This record gives sequence, structure tokens and C-alpha cells, in this order.
Amino acid sequence: MEVTAFQVDTLVPPKDDLLAKIQASALSLEEHDVIAISSKVVSIWKGRCVPAKDIEKDDLIRQEAGLYLERSEVPGGYVMHTITEGLLMPSAGIDPFADYFVLWPENPMRVAEELLAWFKATYKLEHLYVVLTDSRSVFLRRGVVGVALAWAGFEPLYDGRVRTDLLGFASGGSQTNVPDSLAATAVLAMGEANEQTPVVRIRNAPYVRENQTGRKEVFNSFTFDMNEDLFAPFMNRLPWKKGRKSTDAQG
Repeated sequence: MEVTAFQVDTLVPPKDDLLAKIQASALSLEEHDVIAISSKVVSIWKGRCVPAKDIEKDDLIRQEAGLYLERSEVPGGYVMHTITEGLLMPSAGIDPFADYFVLWPENPMRVAEELLAWFKATYKLEHLYVVLTDSRSVFLRRGVVGVALAWAGFEPLYDGRVRTDLLGFASGGSQTNVPDSLAATAVLAMGEANEQTPVVRIRNAPYVRENQTGRKEVFNSFTFDMNEDLFAPFMNRLPWKKGRKSTDAQG
């Protein structure tokens, strides 16, 4: 698998032309490439920026979250944990940039499909795949890792449960979370500071071109109700409050 980050001219909030800046970059594509893009530059392209002087960040988080925990519930009060767009994410994905708060794109799955269509038309290719990325902390680990906010062009789950092991026996394997695996790879290449490389090309990525005809018939939805989650014993004990986007909270 070949992972390459591309420098793109800085996008300036509240709105800027991401597509023109990608075209002006050194990005080149071949059939079956994955294009991973930071959700922040996508948000600026879509004008999803709010002047910081107009609203308190915590009020904006409550507005953008499905469910949220008050800062008083978090050690040190460093963040407000939220669930929205099917993700557990600090601060509903909101980041400060210049004099603005940059939100997540509205309807990120639809935006991913829009970008996929643009890449196919612009680069005159038929088989491409898109992932919109962000980063977050994970349980019992310091530091952040990439996560997929949205994706387009491929199935998000690769079913390893139907495979056999090296001796030919049923493997009893699990399913591979393809979008988050690609996002983690891409965000590592993007960096987290001033690298100015929000676009990553992943070549020869596994699973994205798989035509899965032999899937098992259970547990095939990528997102699901929080009560079905393996972490439900922890999550359901927390004093979640409903945000304005509470209908999104359960994924």
C-alpha cells in the first residue's frame, strides 16, 4: 500500500475554493486510488464556519451535537464529549481556526459522494474512492488517531467471518472497518499541525474493490443503535444530554 500526502494552498475561512486548490496541487490519480481529505478543508469549502466572536464554543457544541456530556463530567474539563453523525467525538468535531470555529460538513456522506463524482469527472477515472477524515482520542491511549467522518465508492465493512484459516477451517474472524482503517493511515500522513497536506492518496488499498457476494446475513450495518454496542455498559451509564441534532445521536 502506497500512501502519499499532497500539499494544498491554505484554505481561508469562512469559505474558500477547495476544488480549485486541489486541481492546482501535484495530486495525480490512477484507477482504484483512495483520496482521503481532511474534513476541515471540506468544511471551509462548504462555508461551515462561524465567527468566534458570535457564540461561545460550548453553546455551539450543544447546537451541533446529537448527545453531549458537560465539561464537568470530563477530567480536567478539557472537552465536551459528544455523539453525532454516528461518532463519539470531542466537541462535535468543532475546531478553532483563525477567528472562526470550523464545524463538520452538513450531511458528510452526501458531500463525500459529491467529491467522488467530482474526482471521477475531473481526473477522467471510473474507479475511485473517497474518505473524509478527522482525528480523535481513543480509550486508554494518549494522542489522537484518524477516523472516517464519511466515505464513498466502497463498502465500509469487509466480512472476514466467512474466510478460512491457514488449515482450511472456518476462521471465526471479524469484520474489517475499512473507512476508519483508511482514515487512520491517511491522518498519520497528513500530520496534525502546520504540514499543509490535507489530501492523501492511498494506492493499492486492500478491500476497497472487493465484491462481497458471500457475506453473513447478520450485523452488516456499519452504524447501529448505541444499545447494541459492545461498549454499551460504559456508554449507557453516562449522563448524556440531548443536543440540537439529537436524532443523529444513535447512528
